[in-house]
Amino acid sequence: MDFYADPGISFYVLCPDNCGNNFHVWSESKDCLLFLQLAQDYISSCCKKMLHEVLEKVFKSFRPLLGLLDADDDAFEEYSEDVEE
Repeated sequence: MDFYADPGISFYVLCPDNCGNNFHVWSESKDCLLFLQLAQDYISSCCKKMLHEVLEKVFKSFRPLLGLLDADDDAFEEYSEDVEE
């Protein structure tokens, strides 16, 4: 599966086959490839993954590239607390 988004984000996901191969994520863009390390590490861990889990890790990997706050960021937590009140 190929994914394309602005600003210049592109990557692909190879899905596992019946031979037991795992998911694989890659990008032809060197900028994107640097950010995919988190997702690649997650995929290479021992447990089986679902496609939505892989895509969530890719999204989390790309958060800095997209200019989004990290979910663990203090500012994000403060914003979340304000919304809940």
